[in-house]
Amino acid sequence: MNHELLMERLFEILINGDRPAARSLISEMRNSGMTGNEIYMTVYWPTAEMVDRLHRNDQLTALSYRMATRLLRVMVDQTSTTLEYAPRNGRAVFASCGPTEGDELGAQIAVDLLEARGFRMTFSGGGVAADEILAQVQETKPQVLLMFCSAPGDLPQIRYLIDSIREIGACPNLQIAVGGGVFNRAEGLAEEIGADLWATSPQELYDILTENPEHRSEVNLAEAPKARKARRKAA
Repeated sequence: MNHELLMERLFEILINGDRPAARSLISEMRNSGMTGNEIYMTVYWPTAEMVDRLHRNDQLTALSYRMATRLLRVMVDQTSTTLEYAPRNGRAVFASCGPTEGDELGAQIAVDLLEARGFRMTFSGGGVAADEILAQVQETKPQVLLMFCSAPGDLPQIRYLIDSIREIGACPNLQIAVGGGVFNRAEGLAEEIGADLWATSPQELYDILTENPEHRSEVNLAEAPKARKARRKAA
């Protein structure tokens, strides 16, 4: 099926909140032979990005945006049962995101796809305090902490987490990965705040996590307190 035409159809369905049409489109895509993984990557993810971009540019009403994000999340939930799962790769990822519906939608798509690709995923959603995330990381010791950020307002918490983890030496083997939103729009931002890895899409995220399991930021433990003060001053 033509992915661009599917995206156009899906977009119209979403902004109109047409739930019966959404269910019909899922059935049509599945009956055409598309796998759940393909639907996620080629239809859901780019459509979610388009909805977010139009919303940020004030090209969607608040009502259309809320209907679109809510309905697409319902579709993602329904399609998740058809994903094809690879064998587990032995790597655990704890993921969190910003507090909005759009943040959680994009993060959920990426989390579902990473889980289907073999990662053991735990996902908190948005609105969780930094101290609770830090405590969870210290207790469960995942290999990767993954944080999605769509708005500049999410950055202070991410900076705090990165600097705190390095300053207190929590989980020295932990990789910190970021993606989405503001990181896609501001080149070099992820590296500046000390993230080990960053990506602009679920596919790229899977690639960098798979290809760079040992990569760490150049910011070392001794530099963390100084870096933290400098970033706070810059903010």
